[in-house]
Amino acid sequence: MDQFRGLFVKLDRNQDGFISLSELHSEMTTHGISVADAKVQNVIDSYDNDNNGQLDYNEFLSYMMDRERKWKICFDHLDKNKSGLIDQEEIICLFKELGVVISKAHANKVIQMMDTDGSMTVDWDEFLQHVILKPVDNIGELVSSWKHSLVFDVGESRALALEYPDESSGIGAWRTFVLGASLADAVSRTATAPIDRLKTQLQFYGPKAFSRGFQELRVGGLRSMWQGNAVNVLKGTPQSTLQCLIYAQMKVSMQGRSQGSLSVHQRFGLGCVSGAVAHAVFYPLEVLKVRLNLQRVGAYHGVVACARSIYQNEPLTSFYRGFKPSILCMIPYAGVECAVHQSIMTWAQSDPAYSSDSRLFFFSFVAFACGQVSSYPLAVIRTQQQAQAVCSSSQAASSGILQGLIGIYKRHGLRGYYNGMGASFIRAVPCALMNFTLCRTFENMFSSTST
Repeated sequence: MDQFRGLFVKLDRNQDGFISLSELHSEMTTHGISVADAKVQNVIDSYDNDNNGQLDYNEFLSYMMDRERKWKICFDHLDKNKSGLIDQEEIICLFKELGVVISKAHANKVIQMMDTDGSMTVDWDEFLQHVILKPVDNIGELVSSWKHSLVFDVGESRALALEYPDESSGIGAWRTFVLGASLADAVSRTATAPIDRLKTQLQFYGPKAFSRGFQELRVGGLRSMWQGNAVNVLKGTPQSTLQCLIYAQMKVSMQGRSQGSLSVHQRFGLGCVSGAVAHAVFYPLEVLKVRLNLQRVGAYHGVVACARSIYQNEPLTSFYRGFKPSILCMIPYAGVECAVHQSIMTWAQSDPAYSSDSRLFFFSFVAFACGQVSSYPLAVIRTQQQAQAVCSSSQAASSGILQGLIGIYKRHGLRGYYNGMGASFIRAVPCALMNFTLCRTFENMFSSTST
């Protein structure tokens, strides 16, 4: 009871003897990037017996005791050996029950989120302190919050996950993983499609892209801002899924040979290989997306018409224009982002003051920005080569990377190497937030329907 009294005093920031909706919301938000207002309102509605819109101490105590009873059942379920402690193996077992196989290193990170005395085990008091005000209502949501606290994606597409379901997890785990991530990816791409199209036009036209954009808006209306989005969604979901499958198969094979968990360097290597293969398979769709983004509204009547036009009027190699700088772009981007991300996260997660979701999200954005700055000139060349057939002769991009860099400098100066990067940064934040929130929501939804 004493700990709940102390928590009540902490939450009652204006010391009026009540906890308001805003005070409860503010505290819950520190445990995650965002908390749905409806969830906090539901707490007030369920325990506010006198209907004054606030919780007094007795009402708050009733809420805490209900959560304590609920989570004690969960703790006892996690404590497989009935030792009164949750250890590394029990965390691994929990994830496996939910269809995800994690390494011992990642299990240790989960333990460290709750372990306050440095014992690398979690007793009931530590577990209760961790979950009592966390905006999760069941063990599935808790595990999902752990997974998303370990890594965030703020890149241009969904990033490689820390852990995929392995081949022993069954088709249900893979279905939940793929469907949840794919739907989140499709929604986030669609919502940010106008910014993505603006970025592509800035890479190709430079500052003239703004005047072209206003002209297209007057001619084609708001719908024109989503031109090329359909092929972008069609590309994103199967490409991410193929990358997942390749990564998982190579991971199983490599772990079988090494008889242990993979190092950061091995994971980075597997990510590069799986990403490059998936990128190569679906690269023609990337070319189609860029063509549709750059052409005026009505130039092509859909994705199929665009593909038919390239096939009939250009050599087949046109479907892979810009592939070389595109692949080269992946190396500095992924390498720099991975190095910066791992360094910052290792430092941040060792200090509770810097380990909240919002701060970890910001640190991940810093890593993404470093990767973008190091690789962006190659991305500009890739876009210009992909769109070569729609350029004027004076603006045609050279087929060579060095010649392309020289051509961009002559036309736009050093600034030309980073045309559109601001739009890429602006798009990254809402895209990542939607992926984070929706992926968790869809995974929980599909998990509940499959049980």
